Amino acid sequence: MFTRGTLRNLRYLWSLAPGLVTIAGNALGGAWSWANLVFSLGLLAALEWFVAEDHHNESASTSFLPDLILILHAVFQVVALGALFDSIAGGRIAGIHLIGAALSTGVHSGSSSIVIAHELVHRKHLAWQALGKFLLFTAGNIYFFVEHLRVHHKWVGTPRDPATARFGENLYAFFLRSLSGQLSGAIRLENQRLRHEGKSTVHPDHYVWRNFTGLLLVSIVCWYFLGWPGLGAWALQILTANFLLEYTNYIEHYGLSRREDERVRETHSWQTDKVVSRFVLIDLSRHSDHHFHASKPYHTLQTYEKSPVLPGGYASAVLMALIPPIWFKIVNPRLEQYLQQIHAT
Repeated sequence: MFTRGTLRNLRYLWSLAPGLVTIAGNALGGAWSWANLVFSLGLLAALEWFVAEDHHNESASTSFLPDLILILHAVFQVVALGALFDSIAGGRIAGIHLIGAALSTGVHSGSSSIVIAHELVHRKHLAWQALGKFLLFTAGNIYFFVEHLRVHHKWVGTPRDPATARFGENLYAFFLRSLSGQLSGAIRLENQRLRHEGKSTVHPDHYVWRNFTGLLLVSIVCWYFLGWPGLGAWALQILTANFLLEYTNYIEHYGLSRREDERVRETHSWQTDKVVSRFVLIDLSRHSDHHFHASKPYHTLQTYEKSPVLPGGYASAVLMALIPPIWFKIVNPRLEQYLQQIHAT
């Protein structure tokens, strides 16, 4: 008889489904190239409105399966990109389907690769962190490792954190502000670190410039072997992945603030226990607990009664966030009511 904690670990296997869909779509080519875009932002988003929530907090004592799932995600990411490039080279993906393949792969990079990287860079073991950095690189992200650990977790909910969305700020304005703020912040922090170590700010140890150079080299290789279609697909999947990352930042902290001298608590992040978000995104949706206890492995994160709850899951909230008037109409009253309740206690 499986315990509830064991069943919880088994359900994280659902998170591998988008990867399988992406790999199959890229390998088959043609109209199948759109498969993961439809699956992740269509089918899963619709399903999320009808599937019940799961508020259970029990976790299993073993981490073998949760760790194995992280490794499988990394493998799937490499295979998905390989299938994309191979099908472009073989002519199975061309024309309008290049856009579908790039979007589908970018959605996978944003909802799998970056999500898994987020879990890995919080771990203490250097091997896990290295895998997390690699996954960020495959999604074209050169700032998250620096900014997330050294700024976001320290200053979340304050004006010093560019990854915290302000009340009344729409997703598109936030995307530009957060992206530019985190990129410039990561460069500045790495410059400071290297100067402190007596090194030049263009030293190969500079995380941002090293990864930027790597991305530039990969882009040149894509162009050389696959032409402009290959380069365009690579660039579009990067843009899609990082837009999804900033969309995630947007809904996780929208309108929530704290004083700089106030400890981060479970009230400073939105959470949702929607089953699709919980198990397809390896409990990223229990974001309140993640910020309250940043070192917790994903399969042990808990839900809190005092945390603000999103009106939908991460997949189903995409459409709301993409249309700012709808987002503001639904979320702003919920946020104002929540803040009144918190301040009254």
